[in-house]
Amino acid sequence: MHIRLFLWIFSIISTTFAHEDDVHTIKYNADNFSEEVGKKHHFIMFYAPWCGHCQRLAPTWEQLAEMLNEEDSDIKIAKVDCTAESKVCSDQDVTGYPTLKFFKVGDNEGVKFRGTRDLPSLTTFINEQLREGDEEINEVNIPQPVSGLIELTEDNFDKHTETGKHFIKFYAPWCGHCQKLAPTWEQLAKTLEFETDVSIGKLDCTQFRSICNSFEVKGYPTLLWIENGKKVDKYQGDRSHDDLKQYVNKMLGSNKESQEEGDRGTETSGPVGELTGDNFKEGIQGGLTFVKFYAPWCGHCKRLSPTWDSLREKFSTKAGVDIVKVDCTLDVNKQLCNDEEVEGFPSIFLYKSGEKISEYSGSRSLDDLYDFVVKHLGHDEL
Repeated sequence: MHIRLFLWIFSIISTTFAHEDDVHTIKYNADNFSEEVGKKHHFIMFYAPWCGHCQRLAPTWEQLAEMLNEEDSDIKIAKVDCTAESKVCSDQDVTGYPTLKFFKVGDNEGVKFRGTRDLPSLTTFINEQLREGDEEINEVNIPQPVSGLIELTEDNFDKHTETGKHFIKFYAPWCGHCQKLAPTWEQLAKTLEFETDVSIGKLDCTQFRSICNSFEVKGYPTLLWIENGKKVDKYQGDRSHDDLKQYVNKMLGSNKESQEEGDRGTETSGPVGELTGDNFKEGIQGGLTFVKFYAPWCGHCKRLSPTWDSLREKFSTKAGVDIVKVDCTLDVNKQLCNDEEVEGFPSIFLYKSGEKISEYSGSRSLDDLYDFVVKHLGHDEL
């Protein structure tokens, strides 16, 4: 009787788990594992349906699969149920669940992933594995770093800055303030490495004085915002990572959003209604607050961004409603995103008087998002 009950419960758990995350994730068994893994790069989760860690990872793994499992992709996201395919898992030396292994084409052993099981860490791991002697990384359809910290010289400065937006540190190696800023500047570049609209660079003025003179650099470090080869602004604020990141956000949206902020005059502190771990609790206390938790590198987040700004504009004159966002990649926000149980990007939560009351999971069209908020306002507040 107890055995039958266990098997019945086990079958329910197995079925539920499979149905929840099988939309995009490929499932392999003993018959096709070796053949399929030999065709393309693979990142595979070896799991057990009853495993709690596996169940918590499932939505993130499915999101990774949705990003990468396209017909023209050179990498596949898959999984193997070790309760059904014990030989495959035994051959792969799987001793705990979940075990995540990356396989390059022709590699039957794979490399185990041992980091934090969140989307940024998983994608970074994929990039690292592909970079190791594999030139095909540029053909893989995953969020690729587009910049990182760029070392500028006389040879590449003009060509690099002649188009687009650039935040550049002009420095001298002997300068104490420059040395103090260096790790923060590198962190800023790392945070924005997937951002296609801006590059983060640095130029040593002791080696390339003519460039520094042309931009009227008179002290170190000098932080300039350059667009299409011309100086637009000189940054003079605090040099913390979050302050620098907020400045970049402001400058990226300055053509449109700064004007909107002036017109409305009711913005939440931070660029374009952006909250941080320092002001989040205070920022959601009044009325309804619709919050988008996002990552700058997330493709779904980028597609939602203009709609989110339009939604904020639609509610700009309505008292008791605020449309805001939180960048979960910022250090100041990581604990907040963990506390709010953000498991994927974007996550959209509705708060009322400081309490989370709903998670939005519908269509991300402007009309549907708007109707969702209006429904929670209630007739008396319309």
